Amino acid sequence: MDTSALLAQLNEKAQGVDPIGATLKFEIDDHRVFIDGTGDTNVVSEGDGEADCVITTSLETLMKLQSGDLNPMMAVMGGKVKIKGDMGLAMKLQSLLS
Repeated sequence: MDTSALLAQLNEKAQGVDPIGATLKFEIDDHRVFIDGTGDTNVVSEGDGEADCVITTSLETLMKLQSGDLNPMMAVMGGKVKIKGDMGLAMKLQSLLS
């Protein structure tokens, strides 16, 4: 899966859940995916703005998280996923990643 496919998948899932009530940015390898959930819907775009929570990982790790092959807590504790900002917001991501 490449980042454009990931962006499309995140966009589809984001439309199916309630707005997250904040902004979130994924830094996946050299790409940035920005989710703005402050309005009536979650808006997913490629972009690099200020966010309430920033999650940094590789595409490979993100795919393992999505497939269930990697436990999110173990990924964070093992340094494969780094989280800056609102940790509570990071916990809401299960609905967007599964």
